[in-house]
Amino acid sequence: MTVTEKPVVVFGGGGFVGRQVAQELLARGYRVRIAQRAPRQAFMVRSLGATGQTQLVAADITKPDEVAAAMAGAGAAINLVGLLRGDMHSAHVIGAQNVARAAAAAGLDALVHVSAIGADSESSSAYGKTKGEGEAAVRAACPGATIIRPSIIFGRDDQFTNRFAQLIATGASMPFHLVPLIRGGTRFQPIHVADVARAIGAAIADPEKFGGETYEIGGPDVLTLGEINKWIAGQIGRECHFLPLPDGFAKALATLTGWAPGAPITRDQYEMLLRDNVVSPGTKGIESFGVRPVPMAALAPGWLVQYRKHGRFGSTVSA
Repeated sequence: MTVTEKPVVVFGGGGFVGRQVAQELLARGYRVRIAQRAPRQAFMVRSLGATGQTQLVAADITKPDEVAAAMAGAGAAINLVGLLRGDMHSAHVIGAQNVARAAAAAGLDALVHVSAIGADSESSSAYGKTKGEGEAAVRAACPGATIIRPSIIFGRDDQFTNRFAQLIATGASMPFHLVPLIRGGTRFQPIHVADVARAIGAAIADPEKFGGETYEIGGPDVLTLGEINKWIAGQIGRECHFLPLPDGFAKALATLTGWAPGAPITRDQYEMLLRDNVVSPGTKGIESFGVRPVPMAALAPGWLVQYRKHGRFGSTVSA
C-alpha cells in the first residue's frame, strides 16, 4: 500500500503496542485513524504526527456498524485488540471477524491481524483458544489478511518486565527475600514493541508480498521464565531467593485467587504457561520483514532502574 490520503485504521491503537504502531505509521507518512471504545486513551498519539495526520474515533469491534463506520474512506486496517481477562470470545473472535468482514466489504488494500504465538483453537487456555478461533474467522472473511503472531512483547510501558520487576522488588523487601516462581522452565522469545511495529508497518506497505501469510515473530534470545526473572533481579539490584512452586500448588493458587484484581496469576495465564512461547521451527519470522530484532538486555535496563532501591543511583547485582 502506497502512502496516500486514505488513513490506516488502527483498532486498539491507544494501547501499549498501538501507540508504537501509530508512531511507525506516522513516520512512514501515513495518516492514522485510532479506533477504540475510549478514544481519550489515545490522546497522546496526536502529538506524534503532524497537524491533521491523526484522527480518533469511537468504535467497539464487537459492533459491526461501528467497525464499518470506522473504516469509511480508509486504505488499510490493523487489529491490535486483545484481552487477558474478561470476554475474550467477543474481543478475539467476534471482534476479529467484524474487522475482517468490514475490511473485505470496503475493499481495503491491506489488513493486518495481530494474534499471538500459541493461538490454537484446541488450546486449553481461553486466550489461546479464542486467538486461534479469531485467526480462522479472519482468514475465512479476508483471505488476503496478514496474520502476525508475536511472542511476549517488551517495552518501557509493558506489563511484562515491569510486572516482574515490581514483584521481585516487593518479594526482596519481605522477610527471607522469597519470590515465588511459577513454571520457571517455560521458554519465551521476548520481542521489543518497536520491532513488532516495524513488522506491521512493512506488512501495510506491501500487502502483495505479505498478504495471505501467517508470521511468528520473536526476539533474538530464547529465555526461560526463570532466567528472565533472575536477570531482572540482577538489573534492579535485588538480592532474593526464587521459590519454584509445584505445578499442583500453582494451579490451585491460580484457580482459587486468579479471579481477584491484582492476583499474581489467573487460571488462564497458568494454562498459557504450560506451553513454550517461542517461534515454531520452519515458520516465516521477523526476518521476512527485514527487521533485525533488538535483545531485551540492550534496552530494558533503561527503564528497570526505577525499581532499584535508590533509582538510577542504585547498583545492580550479578544474576
